Amino acid sequence: MLSRRRFLGTAALQSAAALGLSCISLPSRATGARSFNDAMALPKATLSQLGRVPAIVIGTGYGGAVTALRLAEAGVPVVMLEMGRLWTQPGSDGKVFTKTLSPDGRAMWFKDKTEAPLKTFLGLDVINKKIPRYAGVLDRVNYDEMSVYVGRGVGGGSLVNGAMAVTPARGYFEQMLPSVNASEMYGTYFPRANAQLGVNQVDPAWFETAACYRYARVSRAAANQAGFKTVFVPSVYNAKYMEAEQANAVPRSALGQEVIYGNNAGKLSLDKTYLADAVGTGRVTIYTLHEVRRIEQQSNGDYLLTVRQIDEVGNVLGSFQVSCGKLFLGAGSLGTTELLVRARDTGTLPKLSTQVGQGWGHNGNVMTARANHLWNPTGAVQSTMPAMGINDWANPANPVFAEITPLPTGFENWVSMYLAITRNPERGHFEYDAATDTAKLRWTRAQNTITVNSAKMMFDKINQQQGTVYRTDLFGGGKAFADDFCYHPLGGCVLDVATDNVGRVKGYQGLYVTDSALIPGSIGVNPFVTITALAERNIERVLAQDFA
Repeated sequence: MLSRRRFLGTAALQSAAALGLSCISLPSRATGARSFNDAMALPKATLSQLGRVPAIVIGTGYGGAVTALRLAEAGVPVVMLEMGRLWTQPGSDGKVFTKTLSPDGRAMWFKDKTEAPLKTFLGLDVINKKIPRYAGVLDRVNYDEMSVYVGRGVGGGSLVNGAMAVTPARGYFEQMLPSVNASEMYGTYFPRANAQLGVNQVDPAWFETAACYRYARVSRAAANQAGFKTVFVPSVYNAKYMEAEQANAVPRSALGQEVIYGNNAGKLSLDKTYLADAVGTGRVTIYTLHEVRRIEQQSNGDYLLTVRQIDEVGNVLGSFQVSCGKLFLGAGSLGTTELLVRARDTGTLPKLSTQVGQGWGHNGNVMTARANHLWNPTGAVQSTMPAMGINDWANPANPVFAEITPLPTGFENWVSMYLAITRNPERGHFEYDAATDTAKLRWTRAQNTITVNSAKMMFDKINQQQGTVYRTDLFGGGKAFADDFCYHPLGGCVLDVATDNVGRVKGYQGLYVTDSALIPGSIGVNPFVTITALAERNIERVLAQDFA
């Protein structure tokens, strides 16, 4: 049942987009408006008019969304700053998001051409398309030897991920975050996160006959025959909606080639859960297309932020300043780390630790694909929401968790694709580049060797048992393994290293990290449930200790 809070928050998000507002909030009773819609039409305060606010959250991804909601519930007014746009209003085609294979400017963040994970098909450059430059939903941040995919918009990565809501193996969680009480996490915070995110699972009986998951069943059989276990994977995509898609009873989204550039239906992204609830409290205001460029501390201890506002085609509308007593960084592993590295190395926050910028990892990500025999078709219609993985993480010598992913071309392609997550102890770091005023990731392709070799051991065994081969026509350069990009950036401001045990940044009071930057480079599964649960734990302690 939809709560009143979520209903109001959802209505505010919808109305702001319809009215073209860059400021999203619940109308105050003091406006005197006769109706909710009248109130939403009233002018909103620009950022420059705010002056000082109690708390600012930078970013609207998982950590930021949790933090904003819990602060608001505790009575703290919150301003959220998001560099991307709000994705609730349909475009001229009647859709909010564009399909993977027919992209337009909505697809990518200020690119002239899409930069999808697959570069070619049958060796032909038919995947990536020229598009107009626009504040699109997906960004590929390209460093020298590693590229990182991130979501841009209200909801962050929740808008563009594959919805796989996986809780990590407890033993590995304890290994990576030894100072975090695992009993509390698995008894309280993981369940809390899963409930708030709307995690559910496909009906196993339905799965066995659903045409859209033929590709997963083919990969499951191949893995099982090679001696590997497979598991169903929980999701934040509504399983009942997908069943209705398969029955042609509702518009198709997961079955309509929608994934990396957003989903138009079925998926519970953060703007439908945590953020809707946060705005619905009446204490949270979100400013979109507002990018924080500078953080400094004032003599009274407040934080002064310099913020640049743009429009949807990239025109700079102005630069503003706003101050706050408490500042929470939830801009993701890349965004949060860059803000702090820039502040330290330009001298605006000179007391930041040298550990800021360290401990980055790609969660052992690598993609690969196999060519199936003609008698093992994978299906012309494939759900873009994975429902199964190969789980060999308990293997002490070569732990691998491999998502069985789709290749939704719309025709039979006989391809089995995978995103493998491996245990790679290699770490990168960020350095400030004064010439570009950005933080550059220092990571070499050689550091991927462990990841590629781990995945290769698993899929060599499957290929040998099946008598199949790798597809080398998908990733460019004849490669069987795509190790030049990642979906799961982690680290940069590691818990208990650059921060204390609840994310307080060392050297500064009232400054917090609340996102994937806290996790030391690896968690063994898709990380967003862990990010959410850790944020739930941390903000509960911060509220009790710092807001009492």
